[in-house]
Amino acid sequence: MITKDMYLLELMQRYPEAKAYLESQNMYCGSCMGAMDETIEKAAKQHGMDLGLLLQELNKLVGDRGDDND
Repeated sequence: MITKDMYLLELMQRYPEAKAYLESQNMYCGSCMGAMDETIEKAAKQHGMDLGLLLQELNKLVGDRGDDND
């Protein structure tokens, strides 16, 4: 499950398809150095996005893969 505390780099490493979704929302996190130490929550705030909606869409995108190791 993707959470607000997940780092963007971790998100894109675990779920490569998330990068394309973020780009479709004008969040070019894959080419940003901040992805290494920026959480999804911080990125949503910085880009003026609704955090709850972003998390909902990302979790819907990746589905239930059973790789919730946290």
